[in-house]
Amino acid sequence: MSELIRVEKRGHVALLTMNNPPANTWTADSLQALVRIVGELNEDRDIWSLVLTGEGEKFFSAGADLKLFADGDRSVARDMARLFGEAFETLSRFRGVSIAAINGFAMGGGLEVALACDIRIAETQAQMALPEAKVGLLPCAGGTQNLTWLVGEGWAKRMILCGERLKADKALEIGLVEEVVEQGQALERALHLAEQVGEQSPSAVAACKTLIQSGRSRPLDQGYIIERELFVDLFHTEDQREGVNAFLEKRKAEWKNR
Repeated sequence: MSELIRVEKRGHVALLTMNNPPANTWTADSLQALVRIVGELNEDRDIWSLVLTGEGEKFFSAGADLKLFADGDRSVARDMARLFGEAFETLSRFRGVSIAAINGFAMGGGLEVALACDIRIAETQAQMALPEAKVGLLPCAGGTQNLTWLVGEGWAKRMILCGERLKADKALEIGLVEEVVEQGQALERALHLAEQVGEQSPSAVAACKTLIQSGRSRPLDQGYIIERELFVDLFHTEDQREGVNAFLEKRKAEWKNR
């Protein structure tokens, strides 16, 4: 089951590779595996970031296997919607930084898992869409919410209601991805960015991520209060003292993530 998502640890970075050929579709098993994997990474204090990519050169992920829904079984639909939601929400709550290296087609649940990541890097040939309405369905793994938050209501409606498929350059233009690279370079660029995360205090990064994402659900005034509280909380960590003293002593900080 773990082979559906291969995990490789490279220093402080975990590389997750979706591995369900030919299109890296999601299954009940792989969704549950993702929940377990992210949970284990959250417990591993030596892992500060993760990179998610797809096996092969054509697909990042094509989303769900539509054969699951061919007979209209509502119990199957309910179970899969729950599994998709749990998996991608767990990924979104990963304590470190998550980066999607989009190395091919990212369709439906394949785009939704990228939307659950903090940063998206796409290769120039990649294409992205949420085409569920074309087959009588809708994005049920955060797509309608996360896409709207990221690119705005207008483009979210074009992609979801009009079924518009975007190439990488347009995705970059509207803010769906943060960077476009040449074919075959997304993983290398994502790993480099993940290593760059390691230059920051893991404790501070986790607190900053919490604050940024809380802006989706909390009033602004409340966010200001929590921001100040988390700032003071960092003074309970060894990393805070290490970071300040390393700067004053003109040396590189040695983070402990505690």
